[in-house]
Amino acid sequence: MSDEQAAPETKGVTAEPLGTVDLGPEIEGMAGRQLRMRLVTFEPGAVYGPVHDHVDRPGIVYILQGTITDHRDGTATDYEPGLGWPEDRNTTHWLENRGTTPAVEISVDIVRHE
Repeated sequence: MSDEQAAPETKGVTAEPLGTVDLGPEIEGMAGRQLRMRLVTFEPGAVYGPVHDHVDRPGIVYILQGTITDHRDGTATDYEPGLGWPEDRNTTHWLENRGTTPAVEISVDIVRHE
């Protein structure tokens, strides 16, 4: 079974909204979009899945605490505090916390208004 096929459903993940900016009035052509920042916590054993992409939802992640494992293209990469990754239209992945302590990230992305 490939890494992508093994990705379970989301569990043990909470996201706290930290702020948003309505991009319509700020940037021409961005009506209906907002810049969003969240504090995302992964409890030990947590998973953010299943496999998902970021088409139409680009973003960037920064790790504050713990280790988050990013699974993409058949490779698992561990990210620790001070590291992060971009999420663009070519990103297809799932995430997990394999550790014994909570992992915390700041996630900033552009989304459609909900």
